[in-house]
Amino acid sequence: MTRLLFAVSALAIAASPAFARDQIRIVGSSTVYPFTTAVAEAFGKSSGMKTPVVESTGTGGGLKLFCEGAGEDTPDIANASRPIKKSEFETCQKNGVTDIVELKVGFDGLTVATSVADSDISLTKQQLFLALAKQVPDKDGKLIDNPNKMWSDIDASLPATKIEVLGPPPTSGTRDSFAELVMEAGALKFESIAALKKSDPKAFEAVWKTMRTDGAYVEAGENDNLIVQKLEANPDALGIFGFSFLEENAGKIKPVKIEGQVPTFETIASGDYKVARPLFIYVKKQHVGQVPGIAEFVAEYTSAKAIGEEGYLADKGLIPLPADAAKESADTAKNLTALTADKVM
Repeated sequence: MTRLLFAVSALAIAASPAFARDQIRIVGSSTVYPFTTAVAEAFGKSSGMKTPVVESTGTGGGLKLFCEGAGEDTPDIANASRPIKKSEFETCQKNGVTDIVELKVGFDGLTVATSVADSDISLTKQQLFLALAKQVPDKDGKLIDNPNKMWSDIDASLPATKIEVLGPPPTSGTRDSFAELVMEAGALKFESIAALKKSDPKAFEAVWKTMRTDGAYVEAGENDNLIVQKLEANPDALGIFGFSFLEENAGKIKPVKIEGQVPTFETIASGDYKVARPLFIYVKKQHVGQVPGIAEFVAEYTSAKAIGEEGYLADKGLIPLPADAAKESADTAKNLTALTADKVM
């Protein structure tokens, strides 16, 4: 009898919830933050469960917290404005986060913006590289410390104003995406740097990833509202944002044309605006069933009413996925299919 009671007691303990926490915890990208917050609020109203707690920590910071381990004190979901890196995936695996579900939720356009009080300006990726890279090629193709102080130093047609661009820190997915979509593309316009890519890929990567530290590029943290305030105070400065934030602050800031295109819902969706990226959430499958509502939350997030063309996230500036990609995300959410190592770049 004693053995039977012990066995029943042990079984009851094993079947009881492992976590005392009954509220989903989400961290990560400041760009994805407003979309996830909207889904969290909708979920809280419709499900009868507690509204998830969403924190804006930046993509890198969020994935670092996410990958610390599986357990009550770690986040359940991470927002990301870029795909998870191989090094992050490996850290997750090492720390016991073995089942990660990757869900693509939409697209965002990276924008360079200025105060509405500033005059209109149009820039190329090459000009942005020349403005922000720590080293640029001289007339002979030799890399030198960036000598450009004014925009007119780069091109006489640009304003004779000091180069000052407020942007995200290295922990931000927006910073990573800007480097890849703008800085790398701009660097490759120079024959000497394109040749460096072939001869020394690591040196080439350092050229387009390393930003100036002399005040021309200002790391303004993850608080985009603070950047808006600084642009209003200094109309000559530029700021780097996700498209949704530009939409939310249309009365205060306006976009800079890049390669002749203004970022709009239509130009990003059509692919005409070339500075766009996918947005993701990452789900810790091991927490499903431990924290109530995770499966239901991701079902809400990937539903047509949220991320469809007429979904409530489109009203907040999220560019919808094509129908086939949206279906794939919904299926992945339904089945909670874990990401495999061969799919991580």
